[in-house]
Amino acid sequence: MPTRSVKIAKDTHDSGLRRHLPGCMAENFDDGSRMATLTVSVLGAKNQQGVALSTDLQVIAESLRAITPRREGDAWRKVTTVEIPEVGPAARTFGVEDVPGAQGDTRILRMALTQTYIPVPGTTDQVVLVSGASPVLDLAEAFHDIFDAVTGTFRFV
Repeated sequence: MPTRSVKIAKDTHDSGLRRHLPGCMAENFDDGSRMATLTVSVLGAKNQQGVALSTDLQVIAESLRAITPRREGDAWRKVTTVEIPEVGPAARTFGVEDVPGAQGDTRILRMALTQTYIPVPGTTDQVVLVSGASPVLDLAEAFHDIFDAVTGTFRFV
C-alpha cells in the first residue's frame, strides 16, 4: 500500500502536473503583513478523460471564464491575452476569486489571483501556468501589477 505522499504525487501527476516551482513572499510592516505566492507549473494539456486539450492560445482563452460580480465586494475575474517579451502571446485571468482550500476542506480563501497560461513551443500537450496569489485584498491591484511584472520575465531556455 503506497504512503500518503506517494499517493499525492501519483494523483498530482495523473491530474496533468509535470513540474512545479513555488515561490513565496512574506513581510511584516507596522500596519500588518503582506504575503503572496507565485508558482510556475508545467501542465499536461489533457482533460480528466485523458483526451488531449488544445494548446492553441485562442482556444485556451475561450475556455477561461470571466466572473462578473453581482454586487460590490463579490469575487470577479477578467480574461485577456497578454504579450510576454521573448515568449509571445499568452492567455490570462486576473481578479479577486474565492479559492477552495485543500481537498476535503470546506473553507474558501478569497485571493487576488493572476493566472497566465503559456503554450510550450514545439509541443501540443504542455502549457506553463504562472500563478500569483495574495490574500491582501486591499492591495489586489498592486499585486496584479507585480504578478504581471514577474510573469513578464518568464523565458523558455
